[in-house]
Amino acid sequence: MNHSGVDLAVSAEDLVKVYGKGTGGVRALDGVSVGFERGRFTAIMGPSGSGKSSLLHCLAGLDAVTSGRVLVGGTDITALSDRALTALRRDRVGFVFQSFNLLPQLTARRNITLPLDLAGRPVDRRRFDHVVDVLGLGDRLGHRPSELSGGQQQRVALARALVSRPEVVFADEPTGNLDSGSGAEVLRFLRTSVRELGQTVVMVTHDQSAADCADRVVRVVDGRVVR
Repeated sequence: MNHSGVDLAVSAEDLVKVYGKGTGGVRALDGVSVGFERGRFTAIMGPSGSGKSSLLHCLAGLDAVTSGRVLVGGTDITALSDRALTALRRDRVGFVFQSFNLLPQLTARRNITLPLDLAGRPVDRRRFDHVVDVLGLGDRLGHRPSELSGGQQQRVALARALVSRPEVVFADEPTGNLDSGSGAEVLRFLRTSVRELGQTVVMVTHDQSAADCADRVVRVVDGRVVR
């Protein structure tokens, strides 16, 4: 909970991100403070170079911040050691990228359970079956990525992100490599995961029709959140 009583899954406080040093440094984020409510689907939009991907990467702990804080649940991730941050990314957040990041030699089933297998954590069968059912992948589990459409591959990547019950799923242009039909299908399943699995989703997109599927849109311009 934050001070106003809103249950936030992830929040940024006065976040600054500078790439490079000295006069050549690029200020990608310029004092961003924003919160993302639990159980909601938020889209981050902005022109190219606005800082929206930098914001997502800092929120997800993929990129170190220059100053400010990022809280995932109640945990200040900017204060964590590398090892604790790696554990947090593994156990408490999920990722879906534009380039599905599936291993071509593994079946859909193995791709979905891979993070849990690598972490030595048991797969919750009921959760697995529920996620697979919600995403409509039941008849695709024995297929390798090359035997799946782009939309199906992205749904496998989404199932992989969801199966460990993360507190928040970060999606970076998840429809960027898909045709409009497959993209609409993936967005529908993102919405369904929020509605039926109670998932929190934070998605970066430049596509207005993708943002229209979200509960809320946060706009980033020149490294700042504009209301």
